Amino acid sequence: MTARARTRTDVLSSGRERVRTGPWRGGGEVAYLAPISDAPSPSAGFIQSCLGELSARGFTSVITAALSPSERQPFYAAGFTDQERLHLLLHQFDDMPRRPKAPLRKARRGDRPRVLEIDATTFSKFWRLDEWGLDQAVAATPSARFRVAVVERAVVGYAITGRAGSDGYLQRLAVHPFHQRRGFGHALALDGLHWLRRRGVSRAVVNTQVGNDAAFSLYERLGFRGQPSDLVVLRRELG
Repeated sequence: MTARARTRTDVLSSGRERVRTGPWRGGGEVAYLAPISDAPSPSAGFIQSCLGELSARGFTSVITAALSPSERQPFYAAGFTDQERLHLLLHQFDDMPRRPKAPLRKARRGDRPRVLEIDATTFSKFWRLDEWGLDQAVAATPSARFRVAVVERAVVGYAITGRAGSDGYLQRLAVHPFHQRRGFGHALALDGLHWLRRRGVSRAVVNTQVGNDAAFSLYERLGFRGQPSDLVVLRRELG
């Protein structure tokens, strides 16, 4: 199996069942497998066939997207186990602060190296984005808003917000450690929430790692409320 085959991102399907797959963080021997929101939940049998295809492409293990309890069951049946647990928070736009004035603008192609640098200083190695992962975060929903915070022309933080129908997603939020606790994360997140509300979104979700108390507190101040069921990223080795 060539390296090129392991860099291909596509959709695997069987009848109405579909999943998105590709290399985890853009390369290497770890693949990701993610249900598609407008498709039926994949069955254990279909997932097994996807694992066979990924093994044939040269992958040695598979990571899933963050899955809800109902989404996890067929993956458990296909041999996956827990990798990492995430808090799920929901915003229903009934209690949202005003958008503060802040130096925000639309992200440009030339901002991406700095955005990835900020991402690397903010997230653990497992969760860091590379250039491919950043592209996937922007393309994960039919429409998206990619904004950066700027201080003296330097990018100090960024946010990616996505919309799919009436559902919204705070896909990514990061502020350079030197500029944290100065309101940039709050402003970036609110910018995305107001954008979603203007487009008729009725609810938005965000997730954060269990133990990331600072992020959890920020989202609560923004009007998000923790949900009783966590999300879980699953993993399976391919033998």
